Order: sequence, then C-alpha cells, then structure tokens
Amino acid sequence: MRRRLGFWALTILLAGCGRGTDTIVVASKNFSENHFLAELIAQQIERKTGLTVERRMNLGGTFLCQQALVSGQADVYPEYTGTALTAILQHAPEKDPARTLEIVQQEYAERFGAEWPVQFGFDSTFALLVRRDAPPSLRTLSELARLAPEMTIGMNFEFLEREDGWRGLADEYVLEFAGPPKTLDLNLVYQALAAGELDVAVGNATHGLIERLNLRRLEDDRHYFPPYDAGAVARTEALEAHPGLREALEALNGTISLEKMQEINRELDVEQRPAAELAREFLEALP
Repeated sequence: MRRRLGFWALTILLAGCGRGTDTIVVASKNFSENHFLAELIAQQIERKTGLTVERRMNLGGTFLCQQALVSGQADVYPEYTGTALTAILQHAPEKDPARTLEIVQQEYAERFGAEWPVQFGFDSTFALLVRRDAPPSLRTLSELARLAPEMTIGMNFEFLEREDGWRGLADEYVLEFAGPPKTLDLNLVYQALAAGELDVAVGNATHGLIERLNLRRLEDDRHYFPPYDAGAVARTEALEAHPGLREALEALNGTISLEKMQEINRELDVEQRPAAELAREFLEALP
C-alpha cells in the first residue's frame, strides 16, 4: 500500500513537468550523501556535454527514485548495489561484491531498460551504532544480542521494511530489544542516539555525524550485510539518445574512496556546506 501511495504521490508531483529533448533529469534520494552524488553527476554532465540538466533532489526514498526512473521521469540517480539487489530486485543478500554487481546489471537491463555506468569506488554499508559510553565489551552485533533486552533501538522506516533490513538482521543475530524499533528520519537517528533517546541506532557507515557525535560502530561479525557499492543507475534510452552522456558518467568510475566519502559527508552533515559547492570542488580537483 505504501508503495502504491508513493507512486501516485510521485505521479501527481511530476505531472505536467515537461522537458526538452536535450534535457537530462538527475534525481536523488532524501539524504545528504545521495544528494551530493547526484549533484556530482549533474555537474559532470553539464561540464562534459552540451546537455541541460534538470535536478530533482531529495525526491524520496529508494522506491520513489526507482519509480521515477522506470516511468521516465528521471534519467539517472545514485544507487547502491546491495539496495538494488535486495530492496528492488527482492533477492536474498549476496556477499560477493562482483557477483552483486553482475546480478543487478543484468536484471536492471532486462527488467527496467537501465544500466549502471558508474561505480564510484566506496561501500556505503549500514552500521549499528552506540555511544562511546556504551559498555567497553560491546564491540560486535553478537555481543549486542546479549545486552539488547535492556536496550532501545531506532532506525528509518525503509530499513525496517526492506529485505536486507531489520527482520533479517534480527533473525541472524537473535536480537530482542526492550521494545519495538523506533522509526525516525535517517538524518535524525544519529542525534537521537547521541541525546540518549536511543541506546542503539541504525545508520550509514559513511555518515559524517558518526565521528562528530562521538558514536561507535559495532562489528557485523557474522557478515550479514551485503556490499552496498555506490554507483549510478541510468536509463539505457537516455544513454543511447545523447552522445557523450555515457562517457561523461563513466569518467566518474573509481573516483571516490571510502575515506574521501567520509570526509565529504563530514563537510555536508557537520559543517553544513552545500552539496553543489563540494561537487564543484571535487570535479575541479580531478586529473
């Protein structure tokens, strides 16, 4: 029901938004890292082609962006291989990054007429976080299972519902908390943990607030989470219709390390620097 409502909301939002034949629509999800990657894509297209770029940033979660792509209302947006594999394609998690990419490339082409021309170079995996004042022995998710009955946990709604999210994680580690998970906006879950409103939070390993708020990441010692290699998915029709578009996107392959993305996220989330400004600086520094 939520997906159907999301689709109609998107349809209403985008209805009547005409665009020229030389316009590429770049969308993003509603969190800062994805917004930055989308802005990077948009500026790269503007720099390397004669195309006009229309930005539809912070469009929503995974399913809204995917629906926009499939409907032709967006041409490209940043996505993560593990998310595509489990949330969109509904496959069980796959541990091997190369195999994960192979599956999503093949099935996106067959089912959605879409390609993955960009793999940025970092894995934006999920992370279960605690404060630094948590018990020193609490280092792994296996150890968390022992302490969980006396603790509270928070996460965003998408993680609660997705195939590779809460249900599978709780089953894998036999996690039973003091109450049901609290759902918050992804950008608020870190502050709630730091403020003592939660004992454990589910976030993204690359988020800049982890260091800023002095949070500690627990080790996924059973390797539950699949790889979430950051890339971009684009409509094949758009890639083939616009000479130079594919090459402009492919030039971004391997340009962002995990450490670089953590640094950028820190500037986005802590220093509150604009994504457009950071994207421009990043592209200017490329060889």
